[in-house]
Amino acid sequence: MSQLVLLASAPPAVINQDYLLQARQMQALSFAVHIPLVCFGIAFPALVLFVEWLYLRTGDELYRTLAKRWTKVMAALFAAGVVTGTILSFEMGLLWPSFTASFGSVFGLGFAIEGFSFFMEAIFIGIYIYGWSRLSPRAHFASGIPVAMAGFTGSLTVISVNGWMNHPTGFQLRGGKAVAVHPLAGYIVTGFLVAAAYAVGRLRGRWGRYERTALAIPLTVAALCSPVQVLVGDWNGREVARAQPTKLAAFEGLGQTRRGAPVHLLGWYKDGRVEYGIPIPRLLSLLAYHDPHATVAGLDTVPADERPPVNVVRVAFQTMVGIGIMLALLGLAYLAVRWRRKRLPESHWFYRALVVAGPLSVVALICGWVTTEVGRQPWVVYRVMRTSEAVTGAGGIPVGYATLALVYVGLALAVAWILRRLARVPFDPVVVVPTAAKEA
Repeated sequence: MSQLVLLASAPPAVINQDYLLQARQMQALSFAVHIPLVCFGIAFPALVLFVEWLYLRTGDELYRTLAKRWTKVMAALFAAGVVTGTILSFEMGLLWPSFTASFGSVFGLGFAIEGFSFFMEAIFIGIYIYGWSRLSPRAHFASGIPVAMAGFTGSLTVISVNGWMNHPTGFQLRGGKAVAVHPLAGYIVTGFLVAAAYAVGRLRGRWGRYERTALAIPLTVAALCSPVQVLVGDWNGREVARAQPTKLAAFEGLGQTRRGAPVHLLGWYKDGRVEYGIPIPRLLSLLAYHDPHATVAGLDTVPADERPPVNVVRVAFQTMVGIGIMLALLGLAYLAVRWRRKRLPESHWFYRALVVAGPLSVVALICGWVTTEVGRQPWVVYRVMRTSEAVTGAGGIPVGYATLALVYVGLALAVAWILRRLARVPFDPVVVVPTAAKEA
């Protein structure tokens, strides 16, 4: 902490950089591509292991076939994550040299652990892929456990570093334990995306026992996590109110500090107030402090040059919350049918909604990241170092930005091509089950 105070008292000079916005957009593009892949790195190995465990427990070859096919998808997405993660690591040093030079000793250990986790994950993914016919069933299952563990630990350390950037006094670590890591989002995004792919098959008439099983498992996980994520979001909002009141004011567009602050649904922030919004009296005070009469700090508590771009943060936040509520309701509807009728929903409208829910979950994830990162601006380390102090003074940023965009377009096309080829691989004869077979 003394080192942090010393750095805060003597911040580096602002670098003359004409491309600060482009550098931020370049970094944001990389995060937008990488974050959904991180979700799959956290959640998908656990789903694959669960399906393989079902095979070991029941001996049903359908589960083995499903696990083998999902393993190929896991490998393809891991390879894409390697590309995007490598680009991000270079960007940290090339785009933000002052940040890494000043605070490398603070977050270096976290990134080192992430590096070890990555190599462990890569090694055991290789063993897992090539061990299907070479290891005993139990040994093969055991080789997948480090994959799931490494995906979680690597993501945990990176999220902890980001938590420190948002609140460098260290509230993210209590008694040596990280308390602001929410892996639920990874399971929600992965679950809804995988289920959406099989929902498309359902709408096209492909609805055998394999498709029903492949949809039910990830959708159940997502459905269980999405309502819990709403509660986690409530807790996180109160943490933001305590630690970053300016960010909370940007969420709502609260220009002036006031007692019994309202929430405005929709609307546009202009001249210190929200216009065209639907006000709900005292709700912001209630959500932030569990007291409808509590005083909430407004944007007027900080100078204008220390306020984030309010409408960007506000739109991202409301989009994230709106989609999160819709996903929770969809998950609850699914769980209600499964519990009361012991089957999957039959309505075509449910599967149409599920197809939309897959990409919307990614939109909510990205909006959550925008809310966190843009809401922290103009600071790269909250109230310690400004983003303008961390950016490189080198030229050529627009050229690098355009090149990076082309690389990601090519990567997206390559991943889509691989996944389509994997989807067209014929099934083993043992899993060709009549459509009328018993549901999973």
